[in-house]
Parts: sequence; structure tokens; C-alpha cells
Amino acid sequence: MFARPLALTLLAAPALIAAAPAGELAQVQQHLQGVRSMTANFTQTDRTGRTVGGTLTLKQPGKIRFQYEKGVPQLIVADGRSLYFIDYQVRQVDRWPIGSSPLGVLLNPKKDISKFAKVLPTGDQRVVSVEVQDRAHPEYGRITLIFQKNASGPSGLMLQGWVALDSQNNRTTIRLSNQRFNTPVSDGTFRWNDPRQRSR
Repeated sequence: MFARPLALTLLAAPALIAAAPAGELAQVQQHLQGVRSMTANFTQTDRTGRTVGGTLTLKQPGKIRFQYEKGVPQLIVADGRSLYFIDYQVRQVDRWPIGSSPLGVLLNPKKDISKFAKVLPTGDQRVVSVEVQDRAHPEYGRITLIFQKNASGPSGLMLQGWVALDSQNNRTTIRLSNQRFNTPVSDGTFRWNDPRQRSR
């Protein structure tokens, strides 16, 4: 997704792509539309094998925050309009339009995913794997979402994580745990301090 060591990119995506079962893809669409908010713990593994953790908070429409564990001076946050990667160590901020990121599929539930998503075979009837890529914009990268069928999740699915590949094929894996859906989340959660405004 991002060409960075801590780029956002669960499970290795299967190499073979099958025709998308309409039922499962529709179930994923219903799940995404049914998630008004979500909180979870996450672990992130980058292309070098480095793993860090933190907490994820999502709120529709268009808001997400990856708060890394203490000692990791990065923050990823979307405020409803743009997605930001903030590096407090070097006082740098990178910005992308939400629609230019594979994470856009999580942040725009009104988007019809049938136009750019495929269900991948998993070999496990309890697992649904969906690859999302805008083929008109390969520079946006691609993301493979992993869901577990679980009656306690919206539309019977529980998002377990994803694998993202950026345009340079840098892989980042996210695994989720302790997911909670549709609990109150303050808009203030998605504010952030701009390190570029700090006095030297």
C-alpha cells in the first residue's frame, strides 16, 4: 500500500483466482455496509519480517486510525477525506486521497465491490478471502481481505485481517483480534498532531 517499511499491507494470498461466488461476495458487501464502527487490536508484519502491534479504530464514513504501540513513532489515520502516514521521528507527513488506497474498500461501504473484487479459494469453508484491486489504477496496489464466517459478526462475517501489496510488491500483513463492532466512537479519535508544526 505504501512504499515504506511500516506500510499497511493476515495470510498469504492464494495464487489461484476462482470465479467469485456471488453469494460470498454479496455477503462481504453486506458486512462492509453493516459495519458502522469497529475497534480491534492488530499486529502488522512488514516485508522485512518486522512485527509491531497496536489498536485499530474505524468509523464510517471514511475514518480509520492505526495507533501503534509505545515506542513506534508512526501513526496512520484517515479523517474522512484523506489518509495520512505520520512519522514523528523525522517529522514527515504523507497524504493520499482515500480512494487511492486499497483501504478505501473498508472506508467506502457504498462502493460496489463486485466491480473490482474477486473471491479467492481458501480450502476452508469457514474462511472467505476477497482480493480487491482497481485494475484501472494498478499504482494503488491491491488488498486481500480475510473473513471468518461467524454469526456474531455483521452479516455473519468477522474481519480477521488483510494482506496488502503496494505497486512495488512490498507486502504488509495485518492480523486482527478482539474485534468489536458498532460501538460509539468519537470523531476526535481521528484527529492528530502535525509534527511539522513543532518548533525546533
